[in-house]
Amino acid sequence: MYSLYKEGTKEQSGVTVIKNNILAVRTLAEMLKSSLGPKGMDKMLISGTSDVTITNDGVTIVKEMDIQHPAAKLVVEAAKAQDAQVGDGTTSAVVLSGFLADEADKLIDQKIHPIVIIEGYKKALQIALETGKSVGLSVNPQDRKSLKNVAFTALSSKFFANSETLNRIIDVSIDAILSVVEKVDNAYKVDLSNIKFIKKKGESVDETTLVRGYILDKEVAHENMPRRVEKAKIAILDFPLEVEKPEISAKMSFNDPSQIKLALEEQAKYIRSMIDTLEKIGAKVVITQKGMDDIALHFLAKKGIMGIKNVSRSDVEKVAKATGAKIISSLKDVSSEDLGQAELVEERKIGNSKVILIEDSKDTKAVTVLIRGSSEIIMDELERSFQDSLNAIKNVIESPYIVGGGGSYEVELAMKIREESKKVGGKEQLAIEAFANALEEITTTLAGTAGMDEIDTVVKLRNLHASGMKFAGINVLKGKVEEDVTKENIIDPLIVKESVLKSATEAVTALLKIDDYIAASPTQQKGAGEQQMPQYPMG
Repeated sequence: MYSLYKEGTKEQSGVTVIKNNILAVRTLAEMLKSSLGPKGMDKMLISGTSDVTITNDGVTIVKEMDIQHPAAKLVVEAAKAQDAQVGDGTTSAVVLSGFLADEADKLIDQKIHPIVIIEGYKKALQIALETGKSVGLSVNPQDRKSLKNVAFTALSSKFFANSETLNRIIDVSIDAILSVVEKVDNAYKVDLSNIKFIKKKGESVDETTLVRGYILDKEVAHENMPRRVEKAKIAILDFPLEVEKPEISAKMSFNDPSQIKLALEEQAKYIRSMIDTLEKIGAKVVITQKGMDDIALHFLAKKGIMGIKNVSRSDVEKVAKATGAKIISSLKDVSSEDLGQAELVEERKIGNSKVILIEDSKDTKAVTVLIRGSSEIIMDELERSFQDSLNAIKNVIESPYIVGGGGSYEVELAMKIREESKKVGGKEQLAIEAFANALEEITTTLAGTAGMDEIDTVVKLRNLHASGMKFAGINVLKGKVEEDVTKENIIDPLIVKESVLKSATEAVTALLKIDDYIAASPTQQKGAGEQQMPQYPMG
């Protein structure tokens, strides 16, 4: 008699599979939910090499954790997608996924089919998105105060919250964003890849600064070259200043020592012609992605030109943006128009190493945030805080709508969803109401992290929203309910909230459609010992 599967293959079907998946997601969400909100707790992550990361940043936690369960991995991927799209709300996306999964579990216990739950969740999501637009407020993307308020909410749960450092992070973030923002067809676009981070150990975090230009983690290529060039004209090359070696090995035979001298003179003549061309078009700084040989370094130093070699391709492209330079591939038709400009190019010592600062470029389209701190852990967390701040500001500039924070958005949506669910009826109504319950759990969690009575807080907020106060929410830092959190500058970008709803709903509805596990049997490799596939709990 034949078997459908290979010997050793494990299979499990039905409701048990769905419940196992739900349990995995709930477990992940339960671990992360204590990090939600301004008073959220931090996690200490220790890698296999004993590297320590202390953070409450959702995406960092899920990236660093070695998640094995496939259902939990699906939610982790949703969180990563959330981070890639809007750069914020990852903790909320995972936690909401857990609440939605928990509510689905209760409905399954009531013998409601997973497909009915999925359809109910999708309708609830549509109601939520439509309601969200009606409760959103438009903001001026050029208003610095509005940008600062959004960034403050994004950073309120971070390691540096409630300190002068927080204001420093926000101010530097706004300056960085406004330096690289571009207007395209009456809309603003921000490319965060134009903002570079350089971390240098030493000094206080308050010494973190924005350089309107670019920092290269390099040194001047020769000791006799200038260390400081003002009103610099910059040539950026993607070819080496050296005699190119042939692709195949070759030998040169000489019958007379004078021939060696002649060959070296020809090489020097070739290199010198390139340096002369660069000098002729006015270059005072030469940056190349490739190398510079000793002859090139000698001639550059003799002519008083600063040389910087072996710069990465990404840095080359960003320096070109920062200075308005064109990347030169050949000196054949090069002209002074190909050069970039900067008020100052200087080698400086920061901490225990040297860097090249390119400052006050004529048409700055790239900037650098120089992060200082007493330890790698502090600087890493500072960089993560900058990333969240930058993404929050970017979201409001590109999509200038905000909603109330502190759980006010979720309570308002839950109320509207429950009202609309009455028009549906049947078992699907229960699924739609379950979606509303999950949303309110976000508010309940915020109340818990603030040390407030969870039930009393949610009941009070329900009553305020029922009376028309759509921005009533929790002021977590003060531990009380506000009738209008926007007046306390507790706000979130609408685009982030919408992305959280979509990511969590998509992840959970995908899990609810899985009713069969088929785990392949362990594989063996001859001569390499046994290698087994990951084993997941089957019940």
